Amino acid sequence: MTNDTIAALATPPGRGGVGVVRVSGSAVISIAESVLGSCPAPRQAVLKKFLDSDTNSIDSGLALYFPGPHSFTGEDVLELQGHGGRVVMDMLLTRLFELGARPARPGEFSERAFLNDKIDLAQAEAIADLIDSGSSEAARAAMRSLQGEFSRRVHELAEQMLYLRMYIEAAIDFPEEEIDFLADTKLQQRIVECQATMQALLADTEQGCVLREGLVLVIAGLPNAGKSSLLNALAGRESAIVTDIPGTTRDVLREHIQINGLPLEIIDTAGLRDSDDSIEKEGVKRAWAEIEKADRLLFVLDENIGMDTDTQALLEKLPVNMPRTLVHNKIDLADHEPGVVNQGEETHVYVSAKTGLGLEALSEHLQNCAGYREAGSDSFSARRRHLEALRRAAECVNKGVDALQHQQAGELVAEDLRCAHQELGSITGEVSSDDLLGEIFSSFCIGK
Repeated sequence: MTNDTIAALATPPGRGGVGVVRVSGSAVISIAESVLGSCPAPRQAVLKKFLDSDTNSIDSGLALYFPGPHSFTGEDVLELQGHGGRVVMDMLLTRLFELGARPARPGEFSERAFLNDKIDLAQAEAIADLIDSGSSEAARAAMRSLQGEFSRRVHELAEQMLYLRMYIEAAIDFPEEEIDFLADTKLQQRIVECQATMQALLADTEQGCVLREGLVLVIAGLPNAGKSSLLNALAGRESAIVTDIPGTTRDVLREHIQINGLPLEIIDTAGLRDSDDSIEKEGVKRAWAEIEKADRLLFVLDENIGMDTDTQALLEKLPVNMPRTLVHNKIDLADHEPGVVNQGEETHVYVSAKTGLGLEALSEHLQNCAGYREAGSDSFSARRRHLEALRRAAECVNKGVDALQHQQAGELVAEDLRCAHQELGSITGEVSSDDLLGEIFSSFCIGK
């Protein structure tokens, strides 16, 4: 448990009705006595003047004191709620620093809550996910993770593995008991149940990652194919300028939308062609840079023109492993039916960005590409590192099952289960490195 005291603004800086400053650590009581005249009674909001070193009033507002360990961080915590002006908040923070507090690092309040066993690591990450959620479904899922739903599922799986490890290692350590665990049908059944639990948790974690991260979609193609019109149609507003002049889009345009709760970042780019115009050349360069980073490419082509040589040549230049969808636009002019057509490994979606024909089919296609289903009451938010840890744990379990079935090697099974158990521990923070903790909490906002 740390002994120093930290302070930070917990509300966004700038002009607002209320600004909140948080203080946590061993010096909270003495700081409260200096700033407020006396420390408030625990968990009672009291109207106080906030005093400077000369006992002049900096501001007045509500003060709340939460004695440890019954606080968010597990330490003594003081919250001062004053008027939300930048100068006022800076003066208050300066006074707190004079009294021995230091500026909090990003995420340090949540980090202390984790280190003091108030929350586990998955719950701590859910705090940031709740703040950053891009849809109501993502916010609800993050809240369930914060309340411990994801951690509970991980712990249940860890307990299943722990039972298997205890049984197998006991049979190895005490061979005189003549326990033939390899022939025990109950053990076989428990391993199968463990695999099933793992797969179910993996599927829900993949969904949790999609809810949190969504997809980055880049719209690309030849000039005047209707890329900007498609962006406007998906965004539901006139975000991009649309004209009949090829090459209107010169820079990257971004829109954040959601489809049935699925967060999407849609990026419109300049038409991909050779040009002597230095501004357009820079736009094309930026377009290729965005294509390289996309989760999926929406390649737009004019259905009136079809798959001509220029389009074919451009398709051949695209990254080989880039997931892509060919969007045939302007079907209202080409007299083509809207819908999705799969041709081998290529998916073609026929739409009219102008009239809206086929956009519903495109939306369903994008949800299917993301493996997304509408969030249910048991969904939770998850991160890429959680998913990777679960995948490694699943590989360990499958490897152990293979060793059991084909090599009859109990020692190998026990080691594989131990590795899987460690991977699960890394999700909740029971097994973690300082580097991992530093990386996670540094992405939080200051004051949280």
